[in-house]
Amino acid sequence: MKIAVTYENGEIFGHFGHTKQFKVYEAENGKILSSEVIDTNGSGHGALAGMLSCLGIDVLICGGIGGGAQMALAQAGIKLFGGVCGNADKAVEAYLNDALQYDPDAKCDHHDHEHGEGHTCGEHGCGGNCHGHN
Repeated sequence: MKIAVTYENGEIFGHFGHTKQFKVYEAENGKILSSEVIDTNGSGHGALAGMLSCLGIDVLICGGIGGGAQMALAQAGIKLFGGVCGNADKAVEAYLNDALQYDPDAKCDHHDHEHGEGHTCGEHGCGGNCHGHN
C-alpha cells in the first residue's frame, strides 16, 4: 500500500493544492517499510491528483482540500483523509492503526480568499481541525 501526505518540514501541509512536496510511504501489514519525499515541481490542483495516481498512491492524508481535487482523487481511486494536521509520520502510523482522526468534510472552497477568520488556505488547513493533537 502506498500512502501520500502533503508535506512541509515534517508536518502535514495545510492545503493540498499548494503543497510543494508529498511524503510517500510504502506500508505492508500495518508497518511502514519505507518513505521518501517527492517534490511536486510546481504542479497545481489538477495535476497533483494525476501525479499521485501515476505514483500508485492508494491513500492521501492532507489538511484542507478543494472540491475539484476531491473529485479528481475519487476518480483516480485514491482514498482521502482530509482535515488532518500535525506530524506526518505519526499521522501515517495512526492511519495504519485505524486511529487517524480526520474530518470527512474538510474542504477549502475559497482558494486564496479570506475565510472571515483572518487566514487564507495557504496558511492553515481550511476546515482542518487538529482535534487537540499536534
